[in-house]
Formats: sequence, structure tokens, C-alpha cells
Amino acid sequence: MEKMSREEKTEYLLSEIKKKTEEYGGIIKTSQITELGVDYRRILAWVKDGTLERVKSGYYSFRYQERSEEELILGLFPDAVLCLESALYYYHYIEQKPYAWHLAVDKNTSKSRFHMKYPIIIPCYTEPKTLQLGVTQIPFAGGSMRIYTKERMLCDCLKYEEKLERDVFKRALLSYIADGGKDIAKLLAIARERKVLQKVQNILGVWL
Repeated sequence: MEKMSREEKTEYLLSEIKKKTEEYGGIIKTSQITELGVDYRRILAWVKDGTLERVKSGYYSFRYQERSEEELILGLFPDAVLCLESALYYYHYIEQKPYAWHLAVDKNTSKSRFHMKYPIIIPCYTEPKTLQLGVTQIPFAGGSMRIYTKERMLCDCLKYEEKLERDVFKRALLSYIADGGKDIAKLLAIARERKVLQKVQNILGVWL
């Protein structure tokens, strides 16, 4: 490194950052850049000249690498779980993609993580134990994303009915009823855990 010219060193560092960025799904943290021997002033300079793009505070990507919303979600929130309307959309229970991403996260997660203009995030802060209930995974943006099972998703829709538009809530119920892959035993078990068993029986009992 000592024998390199300034231009060669810059090219080398950017090459290493690009490799790391690709390893982490297109997004890299400030700490991961500084580990390569890059000081924060240089990072700011690269953001200013357009070499790097600040995705949100503490997270960067190469500006020429256009990232889809899905890639950003997977890169920024690998610990989150798709829930409510986002889960409904990915299970094809609703046709229109929600304007924001509904992500279930640990209640102790810093709220600053979600302060970003794009993509829009609606965090659902959840008790750690409850967060893991009914989690599965789906192929997502070239990787794997956590999502609630249809049964957990439906129980959450019933529990947080007031947060959903009436048409979305109705579509969730009808889609589950018509779903040939539904698991009634799992639905009732999760409904007990989520304290919506009576609501499940009252609203869906006739069709179950």
C-alpha cells in the first residue's frame, strides 16, 4: 500500500469496498468501510462527488448500482419479519403493493433505524418471544427473507384490525378461507398465543 500512488490507493480501496458491498447484498456500513483503513472524511468526499450514495445514516451503496426496494430491505433489515400488509402482498392475498413496508422487529430496536425516505418503513415493535412465533422464509431479492406464516399473518390481521383498511382486512379473510394450503390446527394454536382465538372462532368459525 505504501508504494501506491494516491490514485492507485483510491482505486484499490474502492475496489475493496465494492467487494464488501456485494458480499453484504449491495449495502455497506460505515464501520465496514473504516475497517478497510478509510477515514470518515474520505467517505464524505465520496458521497459528495457521487462515488458512494448514503442510503441512510451509517449505510452506503455505490451510486451506479441501482437497488430495488427489496434489495434495500434485505440488506438493511435482515433481522426483520415481513408482516401485515407486506406479508399479505407476498402471499398474493392482496393485489396492490403497499406504499410502505410493514416489518416486525424486536421492541428494543432503535427507532432511528427506520428514519429513511426510501423505502418507507412501518416498524411493528414486538416482544422478542412473540417476534419468533410463526416465522418462515421466502426467496427474496436473490436471498432469503423472513416472513410470518399465513396463520400468524392472519392472526395479526385480526389482532390489529383497526390498523388495516376495511377492504384489505376483508380480502385477507376471504383469501385465507379460499387458500387450499391453510393449516387450521396451526391457525388455532397461534390464535391462542396471540389471544385472538375467540375472534377467529367468531369471524371464521363457519368456514373452518
